[in-house]
Amino acid sequence: MTNPTARTCRRTPKGDDQLSGGSRAWLAIALGVAAVGWGANQFAPLLLLYRSELGVSTTTVQATYALYAVGLVPGLLLGGPYSDRYGRRRVLVPALITSALASGFLMLAGSGLGWLFIGRLVAGAASGAAFSSGTAWIKELTVSGSCRDEHAGARRATIGMTTGFAVGPLIAGLMAQAAPNPILTSYIPHVALTLAALPFVLHTPETHKADEDTTFRLRLRLRLPEASRRRFWTVVAPLAPWVFGASSIALAYLPGLVRDQLGDRALMFSALVTTLTMVAGILVQPLARRVHHPEKPHLIATALGIVVGGLVLSAVAAASAQWWLIAIAALVLGAGYGCCLVCGLMEVQRLASAENLGRLTAVFQAFAYLGFGAPYLLAVLERALPPPELLLLASAPAVLTLAWTTYRAAHGTDRAGGPREGERPPSCR
Repeated sequence: MTNPTARTCRRTPKGDDQLSGGSRAWLAIALGVAAVGWGANQFAPLLLLYRSELGVSTTTVQATYALYAVGLVPGLLLGGPYSDRYGRRRVLVPALITSALASGFLMLAGSGLGWLFIGRLVAGAASGAAFSSGTAWIKELTVSGSCRDEHAGARRATIGMTTGFAVGPLIAGLMAQAAPNPILTSYIPHVALTLAALPFVLHTPETHKADEDTTFRLRLRLRLPEASRRRFWTVVAPLAPWVFGASSIALAYLPGLVRDQLGDRALMFSALVTTLTMVAGILVQPLARRVHHPEKPHLIATALGIVVGGLVLSAVAAASAQWWLIAIAALVLGAGYGCCLVCGLMEVQRLASAENLGRLTAVFQAFAYLGFGAPYLLAVLERALPPPELLLLASAPAVLTLAWTTYRAAHGTDRAGGPREGERPPSCR
């Protein structure tokens, strides 16, 4: 007996393939998502620049980093349902323009610290709208464009988003190191990329037909059958904060621990660590595909196990204050981020239907971005405990999450393995 969730292999008629724009149409949306991801993460290596150039405290700089999540959550929770209601393009195109505008605000930070807060808030809102609608759009283009396994859309969305997360900080760090007036010029490449991505997104066929007959009302109900809803809240939601909890500790907290030792090379090291963290999130995707099993929590256990290992290694690196150990710890945490993200998106895309895919993606990502507050929390708690002990302490809730989610996924009545309620098993036609 074949497992109905093992493969969504659905060959579409010629008309459907034209609707999707062909099997490569998803690349245009991945470019748009990557451009917004670039804008979201380009800020990370510049944290040290703002501390030295603007003279702001570590806690204040980490607060501006966490402020991104404050803007992102409403962007997600509005953008996802809105794209379910009116289509993906109507959300992603304004999000791209808003992302470029956010970089414009950040360019003004040299004239006043307030622009830094405004820019990060606007960048968060743009990212929330882009990631929720873009992820759903990529999944729909993947399914209608070719015969693929059901989780190819999740992996493609993860790679698109993470590519932007990886390249953005590297270019911003290089610009900050070499270009004149770095607070201004570091953001120019992102504005150029975002504007260049717009025509591609505008010409990609829409996959979700707008319903113009009813008025849009924000409803955050998941619209899931009871078993699927229970799985979301007991497995997916607890996993979610470790997505960006792992990556944000790697790219926004760890490099600062060796800032004094590196001197003038600290900013470039921060950019390199940020890029390595995100590249690890991409390179781990074949492992995630190999480990995934539709009926067993192998990927969940692997993802959170890597996060736990990364946090323990981070504590060792912090105690030794060796830059190369910091870089290795960031690589491990980046791999944990990549596994957690693709695992969460796989779960969401399996549980959701076309009518609530954007909404469910948005709710998952809203929980995921709670992890962006981790560096700020660690910076505040440094007054009570040294960084090595803090990082070791942070591994304790990761271990508890690992134990809880794997147990619920393996032994709960909400286990994966069958079609959603009221839905026929997919087939290759």
